[in-house]
Amino acid sequence: MSTKRKICVVVTARPSYSRIKTALTAINDHPNLELQLVIAASALLDRYGSAINYITNDGFSIAAKVFNVLEGENLTAAAKTTGIGILELSTVFDNLKPDIVVTVADRFETMATAIAASYMNIPLAHIQGGEVTGNIDEKVRHAITKLSDYHFVASKDAYDRVLKLGENPKNVFNTGCPSIDLADRVKKNPSMDFDPYQKYGGVGAKPDLKNGYIVVMQHPVTNEYQNSRKHIEETLKAIDGIDIPVLWFWPNVDAGADGTSSGIRSYRETHQPKHLHFFKNMEGEDFLRLLVNSKALIGNSSVGIRECAFLGVPVINVGSRQNKRVRGENVIDVDYQSSSIKEALLSLLQKPSVPSSSVYGGGDAGIQIAQKLSEVELVFHKTITY
Repeated sequence: MSTKRKICVVVTARPSYSRIKTALTAINDHPNLELQLVIAASALLDRYGSAINYITNDGFSIAAKVFNVLEGENLTAAAKTTGIGILELSTVFDNLKPDIVVTVADRFETMATAIAASYMNIPLAHIQGGEVTGNIDEKVRHAITKLSDYHFVASKDAYDRVLKLGENPKNVFNTGCPSIDLADRVKKNPSMDFDPYQKYGGVGAKPDLKNGYIVVMQHPVTNEYQNSRKHIEETLKAIDGIDIPVLWFWPNVDAGADGTSSGIRSYRETHQPKHLHFFKNMEGEDFLRLLVNSKALIGNSSVGIRECAFLGVPVINVGSRQNKRVRGENVIDVDYQSSSIKEALLSLLQKPSVPSSSVYGGGDAGIQIAQKLSEVELVFHKTITY
């Protein structure tokens, strides 16, 4: 009978896989750990860029799939999707009987993982807790912190905040973010060794990238979801007059995604831009290679705050989605106005480079996380420290 400690990691969205990939590898390779990988929610949906093919191609076995996304991309659908996730994941956990469940980051579906594990007395580990952004993700993130027994945070700021929330210091570890592990590999070998059009398809024009390009990734903001179309139209207007190729990535499944998507489609059909190409998804390291070779990233993805800081990629952070999150010197914050976005981009394009920052880790988070998971005492109750 195996004496390995069973670690059940639940991935609920396409970006979460890249965020956790090096930790999955380290868990898989650890002699005292057994990886149980569960894929759920939008990570399974093709229209949001299913992560399944990338996961299996990387050699990981999937222990269970949980289809729990309710259509609608609104707040009611988000709440019900979380509820369905609790129902389905509790069955998965009952079948797999893990020693520790790991939940990643702060998307609304991650709350289902935390609640199901907590009510089933399964020790819960949380990756990327303690950060602040000022939207619904912050409520989810801090709630999961209070439900979790172990905390693998990505920065000193987050570490201090988790302690202020009353967590036991012996179970809080500043490992850095596993996504920086991938960024570190790319930083050491940044050459673009693939053709994004040929490898990933997508739709739209195929502008020549040899003289530079910018990347756009803008998601709806859950507490501003009614304005998601208006917000994306401002970004589209800003890049409309820019004489440089643009590689645009599809938004995630959050409330307001319909508005963001319809705004992009309307612009594409009406203007038929010759300098834009649209992708659904891309393998993590390929995406980082695309970023490190770009002139700038525009949007509101946390990749601009985390990986781009480490890689030294200039970022125009639009709106409030990453509000208050610790950032490096690579970020310019602007509001939802095309003139502000365009002005910031023109300013960035004149800069030769921006400094790199290790605020979110130095490239060994995955190994640290796996080792701690093998060592920690198995607990599912809290020792109050405040």
